[in-house]
Amino acid sequence: MKQAKLKVFSAFLCLLAYGLGAAGAQEPPKASLPMLSTSAGQSSGAVIVNALCDRSGLAYDYCDVPTAEQLAAGVGLGDFKTGEGFHLVSKSGAAKGTPYKTVIFAVGASLKGMGASGLSIDTEIARVKKLVDYCKKNKIMVVAVHAEGKSRRGKPGSDNELIIDAIVPSADYVIVTADGNFDGRFDAIAKKSGAPLSVIKQSTELTAILQKMFK
Repeated sequence: MKQAKLKVFSAFLCLLAYGLGAAGAQEPPKASLPMLSTSAGQSSGAVIVNALCDRSGLAYDYCDVPTAEQLAAGVGLGDFKTGEGFHLVSKSGAAKGTPYKTVIFAVGASLKGMGASGLSIDTEIARVKKLVDYCKKNKIMVVAVHAEGKSRRGKPGSDNELIIDAIVPSADYVIVTADGNFDGRFDAIAKKSGAPLSVIKQSTELTAILQKMFK
C-alpha cells in the first residue's frame, strides 16, 4: 500500500514539475516593428529596457513622455521637441510617419523622473492610460515590462502600485522579474486579463525574449 501511494505521489510530482516547466518555457507572443520603447512612471527601468534592446540587436525608437497624439503621428512622433525632461531617440530606421506596431512600457514610478518632465503621478497615469487606449483601438501591441524588482513595488495605493494598475491589466504581454512578483500580483493580473506572462529571474533574460518576439 505504501509503495502504491509513493508511486502516485511521485507521478503527481512529475506532472507538477512538467506543468511548471511548460509555463516557464511558454513562447512569447510574436511582435512587429517598428517599435517604440517608453516609460510608465519615469523610473530608470526604461534605461534597463533600452540597454537590453540594444544588446538584442533590436531596432527601436525611444521616447520617455510621448502623448497619444504624438504616438498617432508614427515614427518621429510628429511635433515632438527634445528638451530637458523630454527625449526622443530614433534607432528604428523606419521612415518618418510609419505607424508603430509595438510599444514597450518600462513600468516603475519615480517622483524625481516625473518631476524632471513636469509630471505628477496623476498626470503620468492619465498620459499612460491615453497611450494604452490608443494602442488598443489601433491594434498596437502593448508590452509591460517590470524590470526593477521589489524596489519598484509598494503598498496598495503607492505610486508604483498605481502605475502597475494603470497599464499592466491592459497589456497584451507582461514580463516581470521574480523579485518584482514576490507576492504573485502579476500572476493574478495576468490570470484575470488573459495576457501571457513571463517571470524571469534576472532582467538580462529579457534579451532572449525580445529576440524571440521580433524574430
